Amino acid sequence: MSVLFLLISALILLYFGVGGSIAAGIMAAATVFGMYQDGWHFASILLGGLLLLFAVTLVTPSKLRKEALSRPLLNWVRGLLPKLSSTEEEALKSGSVDWDGELFSGRPDWSKLLEAEPARLTAEETAYLEGPVEKLCSMLDDWRITHELYDLPEEAWAYVKQEGFFGLVIPKEYGGKGFSATAHSEIVMKVSTRSVSAAVTVMVPNSLGPGELLAHYGTDEQKDYYLPRLAKGEEVPCFALTSPVAGSDAGAIPDKGIVCRGQWNGEEVLGLRVTWNKRYITLAPVATIIGLAIKAYDPEGLLGGEESLGVTCVLVPHDLEGVNHGARHLPMNTVFMNGPTWGQDVFIPMSQVIGGQEMIGKGWTMLLECLSIGRSISLPALGTGAGKLACLTTGAYASVREQFGRSIGNFEGVQEALEPIAGYTYMMDAARMLTAGMLDRGVRPSVPSAVLKYRNTDLMREVINHAMDVVAGRGVITGPRNFLARAYEAVPIGITVEGANILTRSLMVFGQGAIRCHPFIVDEIEAAGMEDQNRGVKAFDNVFFKHMAHTTRNGMRSLVLGISNGWLEPVPGRGNIQRYYRQLSRFASAYAVVTDICLLTVGGGLKAKQRLSGRMADCLVALYYSSAIIKQWHEDGYPEEHRHVVEWGLRRCTYDFQQSMKQAIENFPVAPLRALLKVLVFPIGAHLSAPNDRLGGQVAKSIVQDTPLRERIVRGVYVTENPDDPVGRVLNAYRLANETREMRDRLHEAIRKTDPTELEGTDMLMAHQREELVDWAVSKDVIRDDERDTLIKAMEALYEVIRVDAFDKAAIQSLSECADGKLREVERP
Repeated sequence: MSVLFLLISALILLYFGVGGSIAAGIMAAATVFGMYQDGWHFASILLGGLLLLFAVTLVTPSKLRKEALSRPLLNWVRGLLPKLSSTEEEALKSGSVDWDGELFSGRPDWSKLLEAEPARLTAEETAYLEGPVEKLCSMLDDWRITHELYDLPEEAWAYVKQEGFFGLVIPKEYGGKGFSATAHSEIVMKVSTRSVSAAVTVMVPNSLGPGELLAHYGTDEQKDYYLPRLAKGEEVPCFALTSPVAGSDAGAIPDKGIVCRGQWNGEEVLGLRVTWNKRYITLAPVATIIGLAIKAYDPEGLLGGEESLGVTCVLVPHDLEGVNHGARHLPMNTVFMNGPTWGQDVFIPMSQVIGGQEMIGKGWTMLLECLSIGRSISLPALGTGAGKLACLTTGAYASVREQFGRSIGNFEGVQEALEPIAGYTYMMDAARMLTAGMLDRGVRPSVPSAVLKYRNTDLMREVINHAMDVVAGRGVITGPRNFLARAYEAVPIGITVEGANILTRSLMVFGQGAIRCHPFIVDEIEAAGMEDQNRGVKAFDNVFFKHMAHTTRNGMRSLVLGISNGWLEPVPGRGNIQRYYRQLSRFASAYAVVTDICLLTVGGGLKAKQRLSGRMADCLVALYYSSAIIKQWHEDGYPEEHRHVVEWGLRRCTYDFQQSMKQAIENFPVAPLRALLKVLVFPIGAHLSAPNDRLGGQVAKSIVQDTPLRERIVRGVYVTENPDDPVGRVLNAYRLANETREMRDRLHEAIRKTDPTELEGTDMLMAHQREELVDWAVSKDVIRDDERDTLIKAMEALYEVIRVDAFDKAAIQSLSECADGKLREVERP
């Protein structure tokens, strides 16, 4: 009994996270009580005492534990822990951990999520969205931009500079707007619903660009000179990171700067002779100041240190001799300024190093900090904007488009496509807002930024593809009437830039998150790397046994919560979604224990197991987006009319987690552990199901019907009902269709009940014979005289929605003859 009581007390203490001297005392009391129950039997005293001594040694720091256990364990663990490159070590030190850390802990504190300061706009930011942003959107004709000008119109460029769109994140003391991350996200999202080309033009200087780097790291002289000029648009910036031979591996960039002396403004000064070849650089063709990421070298020892100095960020004026830019890439029929830049032995003084000479070699840390911010805002906002535009237009189109005498929005097949359009857009928006709130609280979310960039751009692809299915032929004909084409064409851009999604998913999300967000791994890696062995053992001893208790506790929680289906976990009661909280708490424990087992068994080989890390990344995505949905509903005040889209998102995410984790376990690289993992994670089987048809139909209708939920889902888009605008044409018809629905129902009913011979020989049912048909209905007293003109206007609008563009043969022929039909390539890129 002494052994049994000791084991039971130890397991209970582990489950509830009690350790140290308190745990030692409780285990001792339980063991003694067991000895008493055994009548103080010698075997009970001997076995119980020995096990108690071992248990107390494990939970209580001592010299015995350190020398007998920690020292040999450290030598063993050194071979298991992942080996980090210098760039990976810098990545771990950059950024900060917030809700992602709670998810990796295995026991997320939901009150922290609900009580965290949410994303909010100030009155000034709201006014800017309703004023200059609205005005800019009204100036943009995307067909003209992409097929006639191949650029933004001159008035739009002037307005962007005049109204400070390039200085959204520049502090006010330097002439910028000093806006929050939330405002930045809202602005990019709204502009993107009008023109992807314009959105990219606005977002890049405010995400990864010299402005943000200067604001955080620049010298006082650099800030005073450049920031006001950038804020006013007097300087157009770009930042060049990607090289042809080092795409996603930014640490391998070959571009270099050699420390030397050279001439600058008539004086000999210390500086860098820079050589670079960059591509895919947004705004490079029109930039007046070019930011570069290079590797600095000091072969002559002019700085008195090592020869290889590391990644460095510099500013190069565009008009220096040897600078080449102006050539353009054409990314998928979006015409934002993007192109290569290159230079050979271009001399710049040390004053052009961002942050000055002392920041040489610190560029990678600078970039990681700023990348985590920009990647959290720009592309996730663009993806959300595409989703909202699809909900706005495709939902309206499905409502007004009729086949077989009824709206296609009522067809189950169409609803099957509308369902993910609405559900995924709500999810994207929730994740965007959760992360923007983090940024505004001062968090630099390196892991969530990768999660958000990967998933929102991927969901953009899903949503736009479904929208194209619904709109069908209306969506594939190029022309000024098409309201989806540019979003469809832009999908691959978001997927591939700022870290291609394949590598973001398979290397970054879980690879960085498993270490960066883990409560103990970073400390263990640091202990293993200490040159002073005694100091390393001491540091390791302080953390390793906590790590083992953490892993064991999460394994127990996963098993217990799996068997009870989460019912033993106390969760918040607000919103009446306790079952989802319980599943998410259970899955967080499972995720934490599988993460630990991955690190302890696969260890340094995890980089090569990209299918495993990709599936684990998908699990984290599901946990993060579930959390975002809960947070958004909480901030909205739990409106009951939103429940079905909230539950759809939570069911989708928990089901996706289950399927991804199931695949990870079934293909786990250490085969003997698969059965154990299956028992820990799915002790009673994988029984969750995806959203059912009833719930899916409700979600689909949420963007077809004119309800407050539709307004909530599409909140933040640019809205116009101008019938000459591609989006306005659909929304104008949607409004008129809703206003005349009862009239049209009467008309359709009358047609169905009319003897077909009465309509034979007439063209009344032809689309262009609307007036004749309505006049017939008036003569039959189906439609009143005072309703006639209103109904005809609505029917004309409905027909305009289904019309597509057709071009004059001679005009198309002239396009092929323009400039002999060829684009001329430049040589260097």
